[in-house]
Amino acid sequence: MAGHPSTDAAPRILVVEDSDAIRESVLDALVDAGYVAGGRGDGSAFEDVLAGFRPDLVLLDVMLPGGRDGFELIPVVRAHGDAGIVMLTARDGLPDRLRGLDGGADDYVIKPFLLAELVARVGAVLRRRGRLPSAVQVGDLVLDVDAGRVSRAGTVLDLSATELRLLAYLVAQRNRIVSKTQILDAVWGYDSYDHNLVEVYISSLRRKLEAHGPRMLHTSRGLGYTLRVSA
Repeated sequence: MAGHPSTDAAPRILVVEDSDAIRESVLDALVDAGYVAGGRGDGSAFEDVLAGFRPDLVLLDVMLPGGRDGFELIPVVRAHGDAGIVMLTARDGLPDRLRGLDGGADDYVIKPFLLAELVARVGAVLRRRGRLPSAVQVGDLVLDVDAGRVSRAGTVLDLSATELRLLAYLVAQRNRIVSKTQILDAVWGYDSYDHNLVEVYISSLRRKLEAHGPRMLHTSRGLGYTLRVSA
């Protein structure tokens, strides 16, 4: 099984997806968010994979090669522990969604999806299951994605949905420089949009953050942006 390590204390996410491109991009996004992530391209020897990897959450593609689809793997996950389950599929019909949710899945994400949204949905399921704190704090900034609430120095900030996704990504990447291309891919789902779009949203977000405290969203000219608390 292909694996992407992170810290041992981090929740463990197993991605079962037959598309190599999708699987690798999801694994990279999960590791960037601080999770331990491992990937499989099908459901073969799935019981052994679960026993060896011990996931806190499984991302399950519905359409899988190898004889068992994602729906058939839900009870296997449930029989091997208390991991959360998020289904991934291009099939957006209500019967399929109900089948997954009624079968024991915690959430259902339709392809194509934004990586930032998927990571947020993973976090929401983990928080509901008590595997993550309900909010993340960076200095005097408190972000609660599930509640759609951001505050700084005790003041609630009025952010748009896109600004909230952008801030959630920057918080997950805190203390790291992220490029405009990385931001476009994670927040907008496509890396060839005009980079000026990132500049506009960064400027707006920075203005709202700095209205209630010192600068924490920094520019590294020619490289990208970093969210950090200044010493």
